[in-house]
Amino acid sequence: RASALRALHALLREGRFEKRYLALVKGHWQHGRTRIDVPLRTDIRVGGERTVKAHASGKASLSEFRPLQFFGKRATLMEVSLHTGRTHQIRVHATHAGHALAGDEKYGDPQFNRDLAALGLKRMFLHAHSVSFEWPQGGAFSASAPLPADLAAVLTRLTVERAGVRPQGRG
Repeated sequence: RASALRALHALLREGRFEKRYLALVKGHWQHGRTRIDVPLRTDIRVGGERTVKAHASGKASLSEFRPLQFFGKRATLMEVSLHTGRTHQIRVHATHAGHALAGDEKYGDPQFNRDLAALGLKRMFLHAHSVSFEWPQGGAFSASAPLPADLAAVLTRLTVERAGVRPQGRG
């Protein structure tokens, strides 16, 4: 319905729409729970490719990163809450903090991406985990989506690798 869509757009504009993502980032996140309040500017490059960078002349952008699970010095599983909704916001804020997203070919770390591809990662490790909001006329809405099997398998492989457990071969 058009009225519901207008209400959702208003919630988004007013910052009353809570979105959370799961992201795997490079390295051991040592910042604890961190709010990254860094403006983002969109640039168009030759060939029409759009890129985003942290820049004072950009639009206000606020992300909150919270570590959930550490995989030694290799990687950290993060929960990321968005307070604004800029293009490539999580990817650019994570890289700005020194922790590129796994599988991010545009802003990421090529060697880290190759290492995780060897563990079965075939795409960017970024998953829309949950959304919640209060309807203007009353009532709460919340939905969540489990981590897809392919991304969960990468976490399992990182855990097994970290524990030094070798898979059993066939007889």
